[in-house]
Amino acid sequence: MSLSIFLIIAIVLSVAFHFLGVYTGAKKTVWLMIVIFWAGSFSLATSEVKPLGYKEIEKIKGVYSDTDKLIEEAMPEVSVYEMITIKKSFNTNKSKDEKK
Repeated sequence: MSLSIFLIIAIVLSVAFHFLGVYTGAKKTVWLMIVIFWAGSFSLATSEVKPLGYKEIEKIKGVYSDTDKLIEEAMPEVSVYEMITIKKSFNTNKSKDEKK
């Protein structure tokens, strides 16, 4: 799942929770829930990938120069967001090569 789709879903859920809170009269509780939801989302995106992610990076390394540059910038601790960016760059380059 790409980050833009994740953010769109998060925004839609936030708006839905807001209107639910207005309808039920629990605005403060719903806003607290929305803040916790967004804090959890940012925490997830900035957390370090699991060891399996580093094995995946080793497989990707050395194939495309722009992907290698992203890997270099992200090391030594790669976040989930950085891993998504690296995989997206690799897949984009791979699809370009397949079209040739």
